[in-house]
Amino acid sequence: MGTGPGVTGEPVVVERARGVGGELVLRRAGADYEIISNGVFLMDTRNGESERLLIRAALEAALEGAASPVRLLIGGLGVGFSLAEALRSPEVAHVTVVEREPAVVGWHGSVLRPWSEGGLDDPRVAVECADLLDHIAAAEAGAFDALCLDIDNGPDWTVTPGNARLYGPSGLDALARLLAAGGVLAVWSAGAAPAFEALLRGRFADVRALAVPVPRGEPDVVYLARTPFPGPDPGSGSRGGPRV
Repeated sequence: MGTGPGVTGEPVVVERARGVGGELVLRRAGADYEIISNGVFLMDTRNGESERLLIRAALEAALEGAASPVRLLIGGLGVGFSLAEALRSPEVAHVTVVEREPAVVGWHGSVLRPWSEGGLDDPRVAVECADLLDHIAAAEAGAFDALCLDIDNGPDWTVTPGNARLYGPSGLDALARLLAAGGVLAVWSAGAAPAFEALLRGRFADVRALAVPVPRGEPDVVYLARTPFPGPDPGSGSRGGPRV
């Protein structure tokens, strides 16, 4: 077996790309790959258990609401764990993947393809290369049975400052608008986010926080929210949908 950077585990840069949100770096460390954004570690191919749980829990909750087949939105393609998990379910009729970085989508045609299991070629999948906030504002009300968001390290640790709007009151109103009856919102976080959980409980009748142990540090958390409380139509007075 050879030695040297990337083989022994020392990360080596595979590709750099100028992304929408700044510099993106794809690194290889041994047999695994890492995605870095503006010097901040986002994700890697080493585990993926919490990303898979994000999908499984959202689908189970949506099916409890008698939504079958399921129309799913995945916010953030990442290294592909979430998409691959979604496509394993025969209950999933359609998946919209919203990924703002063209480079990430491109990497799934090459080195990251094994982790998304070729999911971008599945006829049930549509990839939207767009900012998730823009996509949410323009999408049809009630379009999805499950929304699975994994675009940041959590509500308290966003990749770009603008993403913070997604986790505030107006963002939650906009997300709730996209849910069909019985639909579920699922949000991945690299740790507990008490303020965000409180906002969810003020907006949704059914909220759950699922802890996922990790080898080091505090557990990842998947937040599930269903059944928005009745309120004013967040899109009223605006032909273009709610402003996030």
